[in-house]
Amino acid sequence: MASVVSIQNLTKTYGNGFEALKGIDLEIEEGEILALLGPNGAGKTTLISIVCGLVNPSGGKVLVGGYDVVRDFRQTRAMIGLVPQELTTDMFETVWNTVSFSRGVHGKKPNPELVESVLKDLSLWAKKDNMLRELSGGMKRRVLIAKALAHEPQILFLDEPTAGVDVNLRREMWQVVERLRENGVTIILTTHYIEEAEEIADRVGVINGGKLLLIEEKTALMKKLGRKQLRLELAEPLKILPDSLSPYNLTLSEDGAALLHEYKGEEGDGSIASLLSMLQAENIHFRDLSTRQSSLEDIFVALVGEQA
Repeated sequence: MASVVSIQNLTKTYGNGFEALKGIDLEIEEGEILALLGPNGAGKTTLISIVCGLVNPSGGKVLVGGYDVVRDFRQTRAMIGLVPQELTTDMFETVWNTVSFSRGVHGKKPNPELVESVLKDLSLWAKKDNMLRELSGGMKRRVLIAKALAHEPQILFLDEPTAGVDVNLRREMWQVVERLRENGVTIILTTHYIEEAEEIADRVGVINGGKLLLIEEKTALMKKLGRKQLRLELAEPLKILPDSLSPYNLTLSEDGAALLHEYKGEEGDGSIASLLSMLQAENIHFRDLSTRQSSLEDIFVALVGEQA
């Protein structure tokens, strides 16, 4: 699939000498949902700001739809919708006027039907005549999303879109995101809620210290870097592990009542079958077993911890 955003050796150094980005290379495919994960200060917001034309890069190149974000600012900005972290809106303007004005800013003709559809999708229709200062924090964040969608962008950036909103709104927002993807919109999101990335993203990128540590299809990442743990509840406690079990990655629980076996996802079930046969040969019986698959959060914490 063609890349709609191409980021090539992108760097950003601020006036105080801080290197926010250190040679980022990233191809974002048309129609995908890409989740960018990273701790605070990792460079996520700087990356998004450069792609959206809000910050100039120090080096490298960014192409959006084949246009350069610096040289062809108007063309690239018209293709992009941005939902920022900050609640930056005119508190004394109505919801309807705010969203309609945002469409006009991007050079689009008035389209009341589309604005109505966007407001209804985000459960804002009943608040269309309210001033923004009258809305709750969650409602204001919905307005930011409506503003970003008003000019029908091909690419939508969501920078921590669910920060500070309730669970119900979060679910509604991801339903909207899914509908946008079905209509061909490319979506790039940053989030602290890693379970969201695990649920809706096609690919996952991890950024830390201004570097892109990895970018991979989500299920392939889980298979390659995820670990599984097999827990065997023993029929009789053990004091020590027999030497014959040393080839296996085994840990005996403190009370000797359970064996823990860790293995990588791609290793399959061969090692487990071999282990169970060896336990039987050693006359070690178990009364129950359970497995646990590592989550995307486990992988993220491990990656960031390795780099630290």
